[in-house]
Amino acid sequence: MLIRDELAGDGPAISQLVTEAMLMLAQSTGTEAGIVEKLRADDALALSLVAEDDGVIVGYLAASAATIGTEDGWGLIGPLAVLPSRHRQRIGTALMAEAIGRLRANSRGAVLVGDPGYYSRFKFRTFPSLRLAGVPPQFVQALPFDGTEPRGELIHHPAFGLNQAG
Repeated sequence: MLIRDELAGDGPAISQLVTEAMLMLAQSTGTEAGIVEKLRADDALALSLVAEDDGVIVGYLAASAATIGTEDGWGLIGPLAVLPSRHRQRIGTALMAEAIGRLRANSRGAVLVGDPGYYSRFKFRTFPSLRLAGVPPQFVQALPFDGTEPRGELIHHPAFGLNQAG
């Protein structure tokens, strides 16, 4: 398996994969592929990673710029998607490891909204002062790279449709 940057022409395969993978989740809105497409169209993807196996895209991870409170420099991870037929093969783990390594080079930390049972293995955790309107606090998690506690509202690209951040 190869983890690589998205290439021109990967967009349709990424959209199909993200849609298929997210439909497995109860909280899926069915708009996740559209989020990636809007981030791509706005040149807002800090990372757009694919996991490729024998020429087939089997996993995907996006990251975009985010602010927490007044602190810029956070990398928002999401969506992370793996083909359902390829679950439990460490594809998501490989994508996360690559993303964290790359974000560590030029970000204050990584932040995401997701299952604490899954993301805690990567050292993501909740913080009392980290929040996102309309999202239960246990799902808003961060991994600060410099050890500082994130404080404030998570502000992200408008493609996510949850707030008016830009």
